[in-house]
Amino acid sequence: MNKNFKTGVIFDLDGTLLDTLEDLYESVNYVLNKYHYPKRTKEEVRDFVGNGIKLLMKRALPDNLSEEEFSECFHLFEEYYAENLQKHTQPYPGILSLLDNLKAENVVIGLVSNKFQEGVESLNKMFFSDYIKVAIGNQEGLSPKPAPDSVNLALKHLSLSKERDLIFYIGDSDVDIKTAKAARLPIISVTWGFRRKEILQELKPDYLVDYPEVILEIVRYEKNKI
Repeated sequence: MNKNFKTGVIFDLDGTLLDTLEDLYESVNYVLNKYHYPKRTKEEVRDFVGNGIKLLMKRALPDNLSEEEFSECFHLFEEYYAENLQKHTQPYPGILSLLDNLKAENVVIGLVSNKFQEGVESLNKMFFSDYIKVAIGNQEGLSPKPAPDSVNLALKHLSLSKERDLIFYIGDSDVDIKTAKAARLPIISVTWGFRRKEILQELKPDYLVDYPEVILEIVRYEKNKI
């Protein structure tokens, strides 16, 4: 084994590390109620997330709005969600234990999300600052997932190499599977997030897991093969 060899994991945020659905659901419906549009169910909001908050609101709002009307609604959502993104949001059960174990085994941990950068930084600081030092969100000049750009940027900041190191991408959605394929990384799909297990199975991820502790087993197993 190369003495400079490292093991790394890049996590998605919403639906993978954090259950953010309740805060997103409340924020979406705050805007819809404010403008007297039909409210959305929690299941609808669950299906709308994954491509950033702008697309979330495009999916949630009526499709006949003018650009000006949409912009007004979107800015209200941005303001309200930024102020309320930590009301109900919590790590999924087993996540902090997983991160503890990964850190103890010297696994390099990064975070890549389509959530706006300020929100990613705020939530990472609140919940994961002991584990994750590189957290990349949606930002100017960076193509969002499923483009591989944000993943590649995270790898650069973490000094991880696809050619030298063992690296996994971990996420809960079809977007994450496409991202991992675009970034040429093995994907571990998790079933506790925002997409139904059947949808993930159809896309044939490298691994499909129901519990966070299984991720640690996979990392150990693949590392021992090298």
